[in-house]
Amino acid sequence: MKRAAFGIVRVSRSERIVSKNTFHLCSLVSPPTQTHKRLYHTDPPSSKGDTLHSDETTKHPLYSPLFIKSESNEYPFIPEGRGIPITVGLSGGVDSSVSAFLLKKRGYDVTGVYMKNWDELDELGVCTGEQDWIDAQKVCSKLGIKCKQVDFVKEYWHNVFQRFLEDYRNGRTPNPDVFCNREIKFKEFMNYAMERTGAQYIATGHYARTNFNGESVQLLRGFDSSRDQSYFLSFTPWTAFSRTLFPVGSLSKNQVRQIALDEGIHVAQKKGSTGICFIGERNIQKFLSEYIELQKGKFVDINTWEVLGEHEGLCYYTVGQNAAIGGMKEKMYVCKKDIKEGIVYVCNGLKNPALFCDTCIVDEPNWIVDGLPQTLNDENFEYSYQIRHLQEPGVCKVTKLSPHSETDNRLVVQFNKPQRGVAAGQILVLYHKDVVLCGAIISEPGPSYQEQKRALPDDVHF
Repeated sequence: MKRAAFGIVRVSRSERIVSKNTFHLCSLVSPPTQTHKRLYHTDPPSSKGDTLHSDETTKHPLYSPLFIKSESNEYPFIPEGRGIPITVGLSGGVDSSVSAFLLKKRGYDVTGVYMKNWDELDELGVCTGEQDWIDAQKVCSKLGIKCKQVDFVKEYWHNVFQRFLEDYRNGRTPNPDVFCNREIKFKEFMNYAMERTGAQYIATGHYARTNFNGESVQLLRGFDSSRDQSYFLSFTPWTAFSRTLFPVGSLSKNQVRQIALDEGIHVAQKKGSTGICFIGERNIQKFLSEYIELQKGKFVDINTWEVLGEHEGLCYYTVGQNAAIGGMKEKMYVCKKDIKEGIVYVCNGLKNPALFCDTCIVDEPNWIVDGLPQTLNDENFEYSYQIRHLQEPGVCKVTKLSPHSETDNRLVVQFNKPQRGVAAGQILVLYHKDVVLCGAIISEPGPSYQEQKRALPDDVHF
Protein backbone atom coordinates (compact mmCIF):
# COMPACT_ATOMS: atom_id res chain seq x y z
CA MET A 1 0.00 0.00 0.00
CA LYS A 2 1.30 3.46 -0.89
CA ARG A 3 -0.10 6.69 0.42
CA ALA A 4 0.23 10.22 -0.83
CA ALA A 5 2.88 12.75 0.09
CA PHE A 6 3.76 13.05 3.79
CA GLY A 7 2.16 9.68 4.50
CA ILE A 8 3.41 6.19 5.28
CA VAL A 9 4.53 3.96 2.44
CA ARG A 10 4.52 0.18 2.58
CA VAL A 11 6.40 -1.62 -0.18
CA SER A 12 7.64 -5.14 -0.75
CA ARG A 13 11.31 -6.04 -0.29
CA SER A 14 11.79 -6.34 -4.04
CA GLU A 15 10.61 -2.73 -4.48
CA ARG A 16 13.14 -1.27 -2.06
CA ILE A 17 15.61 0.11 -4.58
CA VAL A 18 17.60 2.87 -2.96
CA SER A 19 18.23 6.14 -4.72
CA LYS A 20 17.92 9.80 -3.85
CA ASN A 21 14.29 9.79 -4.97
CA THR A 22 12.83 6.60 -3.50
CA PHE A 23 11.15 5.61 -0.27
CA HIS A 24 13.08 3.32 2.04
CA LEU A 25 13.36 1.88 5.48
CA CYS A 26 14.18 4.39 8.18
CA SER A 27 16.46 3.48 11.07
CA LEU A 28 15.46 5.97 13.75
CA VAL A 29 13.72 5.24 17.00
CA SER A 30 12.79 8.40 18.85
CA PRO A 31 11.43 9.30 22.27
CA PRO A 32 8.24 11.34 21.98
CA THR A 33 9.58 14.74 22.94
CA GLN A 34 8.06 17.78 21.26
CA THR A 35 11.34 18.41 19.44
CA HIS A 36 11.49 14.91 18.04
CA LYS A 37 7.81 14.76 17.11
CA ARG A 38 8.49 17.51 14.62
CA LEU A 39 10.60 15.05 12.64
CA TYR A 40 7.48 13.40 11.32
CA HIS A 41 5.03 14.55 8.66
CA THR A 42 2.43 12.05 9.78
CA ASP A 43 1.51 10.39 13.04
CA PRO A 44 3.91 7.50 13.73
CA PRO A 45 2.62 3.97 13.05
CA SER A 46 1.74 1.61 15.83
CA SER A 47 3.33 -1.79 16.26
CA LYS A 48 0.46 -3.27 14.21
CA GLY A 49 1.29 -1.06 11.26
CA ASP A 50 -1.74 1.20 11.68
CA THR A 51 -1.41 4.97 11.85
CA LEU A 52 -1.70 6.32 15.38
CA HIS A 53 -3.98 9.26 16.06
CA SER A 54 -2.30 12.29 17.58
CA ASP A 55 -3.80 11.65 21.02
CA GLU A 56 -2.30 8.14 21.03
CA THR A 57 1.34 9.19 20.68
CA THR A 58 1.63 9.97 24.38
CA LYS A 59 1.00 6.30 25.17
CA HIS A 60 4.17 5.26 23.36
CA PRO A 61 7.53 6.21 24.90
CA LEU A 62 9.31 5.07 21.74
CA TYR A 63 8.18 5.02 18.15
CA SER A 64 9.57 4.93 14.66
CA PRO A 65 7.98 5.42 11.25
CA LEU A 66 9.01 2.65 8.90
CA PHE A 67 8.65 4.64 5.71
CA ILE A 68 8.66 8.40 5.43
CA LYS A 69 7.96 10.86 2.63
CA SER A 70 9.48 14.16 3.68
CA GLU A 71 9.56 17.64 2.25
CA SER A 72 12.92 16.81 0.66
CA ASN A 73 13.29 13.92 -1.79
CA GLU A 74 17.00 13.51 -1.05
CA TYR A 75 17.83 10.37 0.95
CA PRO A 76 14.36 9.98 2.48
CA PHE A 77 15.30 6.70 4.21
CA ILE A 78 16.69 8.97 6.95
CA PRO A 79 14.17 11.35 8.58
CA GLU A 80 14.93 15.04 8.53
CA GLY A 81 17.16 16.21 11.37
CA ARG A 82 16.14 19.86 11.55
CA GLY A 83 19.13 20.79 13.68
CA ILE A 84 19.02 17.90 16.14
CA PRO A 85 22.58 17.32 17.50
CA ILE A 86 24.03 13.91 16.69
CA THR A 87 27.54 12.49 17.15
CA VAL A 88 28.92 10.02 14.62
CA GLY A 89 31.63 7.53 15.49
CA LEU A 90 34.17 7.98 12.70
CA SER A 91 36.70 5.25 11.92
CA GLY A 92 38.29 6.94 8.92
CA GLY A 93 36.54 4.43 6.64
CA VAL A 94 33.85 4.83 4.01
CA ASP A 95 30.86 3.52 6.01
CA SER A 96 31.09 5.97 8.90
CA SER A 97 32.09 8.80 6.53
CA VAL A 98 29.00 8.30 4.38
CA SER A 99 26.91 8.01 7.55
CA ALA A 100 28.13 11.48 8.57
CA PHE A 101 27.42 12.83 5.08
CA LEU A 102 23.86 11.46 5.01
CA LEU A 103 23.05 12.92 8.41
CA LYS A 104 24.51 16.30 7.48
CA LYS A 105 22.50 16.22 4.23
CA ARG A 106 19.33 15.49 6.18
CA GLY A 107 19.79 18.50 8.42
CA TYR A 108 21.33 17.15 11.61
CA ASP A 109 23.92 19.11 13.59
CA VAL A 110 26.71 16.55 13.15
CA THR A 111 29.87 16.09 15.21
CA GLY A 112 32.41 13.48 14.16
CA VAL A 113 34.37 11.67 16.88
CA TYR A 114 37.33 9.37 16.26
CA MET A 115 37.89 6.80 19.00
CA LYS A 116 41.45 5.88 19.93
CA ASN A 117 41.34 2.52 21.66
CA TRP A 118 44.76 0.93 21.04
CA ASP A 119 48.28 2.31 21.37
CA GLU A 120 50.74 -0.16 19.89
CA LEU A 121 52.22 -0.46 16.41
CA ASP A 122 51.55 -3.44 14.14
CA GLU A 123 54.20 -6.08 13.33
CA LEU A 124 55.76 -3.78 10.72
CA GLY A 125 56.09 -0.89 13.15
CA VAL A 126 53.28 1.06 11.51
CA CYS A 127 50.56 2.76 13.53
CA THR A 128 47.56 2.35 11.22
CA GLY A 129 45.46 4.41 13.61
CA GLU A 130 47.39 7.56 12.68
CA GLN A 131 46.26 7.35 9.06
CA ASP A 132 42.69 6.59 10.11
CA TRP A 133 42.68 9.72 12.29
CA ILE A 134 44.04 11.79 9.41
CA ASP A 135 41.31 10.41 7.13
CA ALA A 136 38.61 11.15 9.73
CA GLN A 137 39.79 14.77 10.02
CA LYS A 138 39.86 15.16 6.25
CA VAL A 139 36.30 13.82 5.95
CA CYS A 140 35.06 16.22 8.63
CA SER A 141 36.73 19.12 6.86
CA LYS A 142 35.13 18.07 3.57
CA LEU A 143 31.69 17.86 5.15
CA GLY A 144 32.08 21.00 7.24
CA ILE A 145 31.38 19.29 10.56
CA LYS A 146 33.10 19.42 13.94
CA CYS A 147 35.81 16.82 14.55
CA LYS A 148 37.08 15.44 17.85
CA GLN A 149 39.24 12.58 19.10
CA VAL A 150 38.55 10.69 22.33
CA ASP A 151 40.87 8.24 24.10
CA PHE A 152 39.32 4.99 25.34
CA VAL A 153 42.58 3.00 25.52
CA LYS A 154 42.21 2.29 29.25
CA GLU A 155 38.56 1.30 28.94
CA TYR A 156 39.26 -0.98 25.97
CA TRP A 157 42.13 -2.70 27.80
CA HIS A 158 40.18 -3.37 31.00
CA ASN A 159 36.70 -4.10 29.60
CA VAL A 160 37.43 -5.82 26.29
CA PHE A 161 41.02 -6.92 25.82
CA GLN A 162 41.56 -8.54 29.22
CA ARG A 163 38.45 -10.67 28.71
CA PHE A 164 39.71 -11.56 25.23
CA LEU A 165 43.02 -12.81 26.69
CA GLU A 166 41.35 -14.68 29.55
CA ASP A 167 39.12 -16.54 27.09
CA TYR A 168 42.13 -17.60 25.06
CA ARG A 169 43.93 -18.75 28.21
CA ASN A 170 40.93 -20.96 28.99
CA GLY A 171 40.92 -22.50 25.52
CA ARG A 172 37.82 -20.66 24.35
CA THR A 173 37.18 -18.97 21.00
CA PRO A 174 36.36 -15.33 21.86
CA ASN A 175 34.77 -12.65 19.72
CA PRO A 176 36.11 -9.29 20.96
CA ASP A 177 34.14 -7.27 18.39
CA VAL A 178 30.90 -8.11 20.19
CA PHE A 179 32.20 -6.82 23.53
CA CYS A 180 33.92 -3.85 21.90
CA ASN A 181 30.52 -2.74 20.64
CA ARG A 182 28.88 -3.24 24.04
CA GLU A 183 31.60 -1.73 26.23
CA ILE A 184 33.12 0.95 23.99
CA LYS A 185 30.86 2.13 21.16
CA PHE A 186 27.50 1.80 22.89
CA LYS A 187 28.63 2.59 26.43
CA GLU A 188 31.76 4.77 26.67
CA PHE A 189 31.28 6.51 23.33
CA MET A 190 27.54 6.96 23.84
CA ASN A 191 28.10 8.48 27.30
CA TYR A 192 30.81 10.76 25.92
CA ALA A 193 28.59 11.89 23.05
CA MET A 194 25.64 12.71 25.33
CA GLU A 195 27.65 14.33 28.12
CA ARG A 196 30.51 16.04 26.28
CA THR A 197 29.17 16.93 22.82
CA GLY A 198 25.52 17.56 23.73
CA ALA A 199 24.25 14.91 21.32
CA GLN A 200 20.73 13.58 21.53
CA TYR A 201 21.68 10.59 19.35
CA ILE A 202 24.75 8.74 18.20
CA ALA A 203 25.29 7.13 14.81
CA THR A 204 27.69 4.48 13.54
CA GLY A 205 28.51 2.95 10.18
CA HIS A 206 27.15 -0.51 11.05
CA TYR A 207 25.07 -2.36 8.49
CA ALA A 208 22.07 -2.86 10.76
CA ARG A 209 18.64 -1.31 11.26
CA THR A 210 16.31 -0.48 14.13
CA ASN A 211 12.54 -0.47 14.40
CA PHE A 212 9.95 0.36 17.04
CA ASN A 213 7.70 -2.44 18.26
CA GLY A 214 5.23 -1.70 21.02
CA GLU A 215 7.13 0.03 23.82
CA SER A 216 10.61 -1.25 22.93
CA VAL A 217 13.04 -1.05 20.05
CA GLN A 218 14.00 -3.89 17.73
CA LEU A 219 17.40 -4.52 16.19
CA LEU A 220 17.13 -5.78 12.60
CA ARG A 221 19.57 -7.24 10.12
CA GLY A 222 21.14 -4.86 7.66
CA PHE A 223 19.35 -4.64 4.32
CA ASP A 224 22.45 -5.96 2.50
CA SER A 225 22.70 -9.57 3.72
CA SER A 226 26.32 -9.82 2.52
CA ARG A 227 27.30 -6.96 4.87
CA ASP A 228 24.88 -7.47 7.76
CA GLN A 229 26.58 -6.65 11.09
CA SER A 230 23.69 -7.28 13.47
CA TYR A 231 25.60 -10.36 14.73
CA PHE A 232 28.23 -8.08 16.30
CA LEU A 233 25.57 -5.92 17.98
CA SER A 234 23.82 -8.81 19.72
CA PHE A 235 25.36 -8.14 23.16
CA THR A 236 24.47 -4.45 23.22
CA PRO A 237 21.64 -3.57 25.65
CA TRP A 238 18.43 -2.94 23.72
CA THR A 239 17.97 0.44 25.41
CA ALA A 240 21.04 1.80 23.62
CA PHE A 241 19.37 1.37 20.23
CA SER A 242 16.66 3.89 21.13
CA ARG A 243 19.37 6.57 20.88
CA THR A 244 21.20 5.19 17.84
CA LEU A 245 20.92 5.69 14.08
CA PHE A 246 22.44 3.39 11.46
CA PRO A 247 22.38 5.60 8.35
CA VAL A 248 23.87 2.99 5.97
CA GLY A 249 21.86 0.06 7.35
CA SER A 250 19.38 0.31 4.49
CA LEU A 251 22.08 0.47 1.81
CA SER A 252 24.45 -1.95 0.12
CA LYS A 253 28.21 -1.52 0.29
CA ASN A 254 28.29 -0.65 -3.41
CA GLN A 255 25.71 2.08 -2.87
CA VAL A 256 27.72 3.48 0.04
CA ARG A 257 30.89 3.61 -2.06
CA GLN A 258 28.97 5.22 -4.93
CA ILE A 259 27.64 7.95 -2.66
CA ALA A 260 31.18 8.61 -1.45
CA LEU A 261 32.43 8.80 -5.04
CA ASP A 262 29.59 11.10 -6.11
CA GLU A 263 30.24 13.45 -3.20
CA GLY A 264 34.02 13.49 -3.50
CA ILE A 265 34.69 11.79 -0.16
CA HIS A 266 38.31 10.68 -0.47
CA VAL A 267 37.93 7.33 1.36
CA ALA A 268 35.38 6.04 -1.19
CA GLN A 269 37.63 3.14 -2.22
CA LYS A 270 39.44 2.65 1.09
CA LYS A 271 39.74 -0.98 2.11
CA GLY A 272 37.47 -1.97 4.97
CA SER A 273 38.96 -2.86 8.35
CA THR A 274 39.36 -6.52 9.33
CA GLY A 275 40.90 -8.43 12.21
CA ILE A 276 40.46 -7.76 15.92
CA CYS A 277 38.27 -4.77 16.76
CA PHE A 278 40.45 -1.60 16.89
CA ILE A 279 43.63 -3.70 16.80
CA GLY A 280 43.39 -4.79 13.18
CA GLU A 281 44.99 -7.62 11.23
CA ARG A 282 47.70 -9.42 13.17
CA ASN A 283 49.70 -12.61 13.09
CA ILE A 284 47.52 -14.10 15.82
CA GLN A 285 50.15 -16.54 17.11
CA LYS A 286 52.83 -13.86 17.44
CA PHE A 287 50.34 -11.40 18.88
CA LEU A 288 48.99 -13.78 21.54
CA SER A 289 52.49 -14.91 22.52
CA GLU A 290 53.19 -11.35 23.70
CA TYR A 291 50.42 -11.61 26.31
CA ILE A 292 49.80 -15.29 27.06
CA GLU A 293 52.11 -17.97 28.42
CA LEU A 294 51.81 -20.69 25.81
CA GLN A 295 50.49 -24.13 26.77
CA LYS A 296 52.36 -26.51 24.51
CA GLY A 297 51.17 -30.07 24.10
CA LYS A 298 50.38 -32.92 21.74
CA PHE A 299 48.13 -33.54 18.75
CA VAL A 300 46.17 -36.77 19.31
CA ASP A 301 44.01 -38.59 16.75
CA ILE A 302 40.59 -38.89 18.41
CA ASN A 303 39.84 -42.13 16.54
CA THR A 304 43.11 -44.04 17.08
CA TRP A 305 44.53 -42.15 20.13
CA GLU A 306 47.83 -41.98 18.26
CA VAL A 307 50.09 -39.02 19.02
CA LEU A 308 50.61 -37.24 15.70
CA GLY A 309 52.93 -34.44 16.77
CA GLU A 310 53.35 -31.47 19.06
CA HIS A 311 51.69 -28.07 18.98
CA GLU A 312 53.07 -24.70 20.09
CA GLY A 313 50.08 -23.56 22.09
CA LEU A 314 46.56 -24.84 22.71
CA CYS A 315 45.15 -21.30 22.51
CA TYR A 316 46.09 -21.10 18.81
CA TYR A 317 43.47 -23.67 17.80
CA THR A 318 39.71 -23.67 17.58
CA VAL A 319 37.30 -26.48 16.85
CA GLY A 320 36.80 -27.07 13.13
CA GLN A 321 40.02 -25.52 11.85
CA ASN A 322 42.79 -27.23 9.90
CA ALA A 323 45.38 -28.36 12.45
CA ALA A 324 48.16 -28.06 9.84
CA ILE A 325 50.19 -30.98 11.22
CA GLY A 326 53.38 -31.47 9.25
CA GLY A 327 54.09 -34.80 7.51
CA MET A 328 50.44 -35.93 7.33
CA LYS A 329 49.09 -37.49 4.12
CA GLU A 330 45.68 -35.92 4.68
CA LYS A 331 44.38 -32.82 6.43
CA MET A 332 43.52 -33.20 10.08
CA TYR A 333 40.95 -30.95 11.77
CA VAL A 334 40.64 -29.85 15.39
CA CYS A 335 37.61 -31.51 16.98
CA LYS A 336 38.22 -31.14 20.73
CA LYS A 337 40.63 -29.59 23.25
CA ASP A 338 41.67 -30.82 26.69
CA ILE A 339 42.74 -27.72 28.60
CA LYS A 340 44.03 -29.59 31.66
CA GLU A 341 46.26 -31.97 29.70
CA GLY A 342 47.11 -29.57 26.88
CA ILE A 343 45.88 -31.99 24.21
CA VAL A 344 44.44 -30.94 20.85
CA TYR A 345 42.34 -33.80 19.49
CA VAL A 346 42.12 -34.04 15.71
CA CYS A 347 40.27 -36.08 13.11
CA ASN A 348 40.49 -36.59 9.36
CA GLY A 349 37.93 -35.33 6.87
CA LEU A 350 35.76 -32.21 6.73
CA LYS A 351 32.65 -34.28 7.43
CA ASN A 352 34.00 -36.39 10.26
CA PRO A 353 31.25 -37.06 12.90
CA ALA A 354 33.65 -35.83 15.59
CA LEU A 355 33.29 -32.29 14.18
CA PHE A 356 29.48 -32.13 14.43
CA CYS A 357 26.96 -31.79 17.23
CA ASP A 358 23.26 -30.93 17.39
CA THR A 359 23.01 -29.21 20.78
CA CYS A 360 24.87 -26.70 22.89
CA ILE A 361 24.47 -24.80 26.15
CA VAL A 362 24.73 -21.01 26.04
CA ASP A 363 25.27 -18.56 28.87
CA GLU A 364 24.97 -14.80 29.53
CA PRO A 365 21.99 -14.35 27.19
CA ASN A 366 21.36 -10.74 26.18
CA TRP A 367 17.73 -10.50 25.12
CA ILE A 368 17.21 -7.47 22.90
CA VAL A 369 13.71 -7.10 24.24
CA ASP A 370 12.19 -5.71 27.42
CA GLY A 371 12.07 -8.87 29.54
CA LEU A 372 12.12 -12.52 28.48
CA PRO A 373 10.13 -13.29 25.32
CA GLN A 374 7.02 -15.45 25.58
CA THR A 375 8.50 -17.75 22.93
CA LEU A 376 10.93 -19.05 25.57
CA ASN A 377 7.98 -20.86 27.17
CA ASP A 378 7.13 -22.52 23.85
CA GLU A 379 9.31 -25.58 23.33
CA ASN A 380 8.10 -25.89 19.74
CA PHE A 381 8.93 -22.33 18.65
CA GLU A 382 11.61 -22.30 15.97
CA TYR A 383 14.28 -19.61 15.94
CA SER A 384 16.91 -19.02 13.31
CA TYR A 385 20.49 -18.82 14.56
CA GLN A 386 24.08 -18.10 13.63
CA ILE A 387 27.26 -19.04 15.47
CA ARG A 388 29.46 -17.13 13.02
CA HIS A 389 29.18 -13.79 11.25
CA LEU A 390 27.53 -14.13 7.81
CA GLN A 391 26.95 -17.85 8.34
CA GLU A 392 23.90 -19.18 6.53
CA PRO A 393 21.21 -19.13 9.25
CA GLY A 394 20.10 -22.45 10.67
CA VAL A 395 16.93 -23.39 12.56
CA CYS A 396 16.84 -24.30 16.24
CA LYS A 397 14.65 -24.67 19.31
CA VAL A 398 15.55 -23.13 22.66
CA THR A 399 14.64 -24.05 26.23
CA LYS A 400 15.87 -23.00 29.67
CA LEU A 401 18.45 -25.36 31.16
CA SER A 402 16.86 -24.91 34.59
CA PRO A 403 13.19 -24.04 33.93
CA HIS A 404 12.34 -23.44 37.59
CA SER A 405 15.43 -21.42 38.51
CA GLU A 406 15.30 -17.64 38.77
CA THR A 407 19.09 -17.28 38.77
CA ASP A 408 20.27 -19.78 36.14
CA ASN A 409 19.92 -18.02 32.78
CA ARG A 410 21.59 -20.72 30.70
CA LEU A 411 19.77 -22.01 27.65
CA VAL A 412 19.80 -25.29 25.75
CA VAL A 413 19.87 -24.86 21.98
CA GLN A 414 18.74 -27.77 19.81
CA PHE A 415 19.82 -27.47 16.16
CA ASN A 416 17.51 -28.96 13.56
CA LYS A 417 20.56 -30.12 11.57
CA PRO A 418 24.07 -31.07 12.67
CA GLN A 419 26.29 -28.01 13.16
CA ARG A 420 30.01 -28.19 12.43
CA GLY A 421 32.71 -26.63 14.60
CA VAL A 422 30.74 -25.49 17.65
CA ALA A 423 33.29 -24.05 20.09
CA ALA A 424 33.09 -22.73 23.62
CA GLY A 425 33.35 -18.94 23.63
CA GLN A 426 31.68 -18.42 20.27
CA ILE A 427 28.70 -16.09 20.09
CA LEU A 428 25.36 -17.65 19.17
CA VAL A 429 22.74 -15.18 17.96
CA LEU A 430 19.02 -15.95 17.80
CA TYR A 431 16.80 -14.32 15.16
CA HIS A 432 13.17 -14.34 14.15
CA LYS A 433 13.16 -13.45 10.47
CA ASP A 434 15.17 -10.18 10.33
CA VAL A 435 14.75 -9.34 14.02
CA VAL A 436 17.67 -9.99 16.39
CA LEU A 437 16.29 -11.58 19.56
CA CYS A 438 19.30 -12.57 21.64
CA GLY A 439 23.05 -12.96 21.77
CA ALA A 440 24.62 -15.56 24.06
CA ILE A 441 27.99 -17.20 24.66
CA ILE A 442 28.41 -20.90 23.90
CA SER A 443 29.63 -22.35 27.19
CA GLU A 444 29.48 -26.02 26.29
CA PRO A 445 29.06 -27.75 22.92
CA GLY A 446 26.87 -30.83 23.04
CA PRO A 447 28.26 -34.35 22.50
CA SER A 448 29.60 -34.91 19.01
CA TYR A 449 28.01 -37.36 16.60
CA GLN A 450 31.04 -39.58 17.17
CA GLU A 451 30.45 -39.56 20.94
CA GLN A 452 26.78 -40.33 20.35
CA LYS A 453 27.78 -43.12 17.96
CA ARG A 454 25.49 -41.62 15.31
CA ALA A 455 26.05 -41.35 11.59
CA LEU A 456 25.77 -37.96 9.94
CA PRO A 457 22.81 -37.45 7.61
CA ASP A 458 23.69 -37.71 3.92
CA ASP A 459 22.54 -34.15 3.24
CA VAL A 460 24.66 -32.47 5.95
CA HIS A 461 26.38 -29.34 4.74
CA PHE A 462 28.22 -26.40 6.27
